[in-house]
Amino acid sequence: MKYLQGYPADTLAQVEKLLAEDRVADWLLQKYPQAHTVRTDRALFDYVQALKAEYLRSAEPLGKVLFDAKLHVVKNALGTHTTVSRVQGSKLKAKREIRVATLFKAVPDAFLRMITVHELAHLKERAHDKAFYNLCSHMEPRYRQLEFEVRVYLTHLDTAGARLWEPTVGVDADCGNGQRLWMPPQ
Repeated sequence: MKYLQGYPADTLAQVEKLLAEDRVADWLLQKYPQAHTVRTDRALFDYVQALKAEYLRSAEPLGKVLFDAKLHVVKNALGTHTTVSRVQGSKLKAKREIRVATLFKAVPDAFLRMITVHELAHLKERAHDKAFYNLCSHMEPRYRQLEFEVRVYLTHLDTAGARLWEPTVGVDADCGNGQRLWMPPQ
């Protein structure tokens, strides 16, 4: 259980019991029945910008926010926050980027919020210290619980291998005149 290192022994015992009884999926699906609707890089950018506007108005602007398919595999990370410096004339211009693992395309909104809050907190606090986690908890009061649940989900993926949520897609609706109208999910 590499994702749960550092948690108390009694907590680990509870998770091990859930894993042994094959009840992790049921527990998570009962808590979070469906995935969020953020599917594109543009939608993710808007999602992150809304959080930033609410909690970090004075932070530097973000140049890019996107889902990254290589992130979890290559860098062994679920999200990254980077500063890219470019020469523009005689000045050096820095742009901030947030990349989120594509794993988060098909998870509950709470899990997506947790990882985006984590990466946004790096705009103000670089290190994973007390101030960093206090900022995360300010932006998402359930941050610590959500981080634990994401870690349990990652452990489930390592042991069972099956994703629990499918990407939410739009549905066809009957217009009443024999035609079908595509509608986004509710």
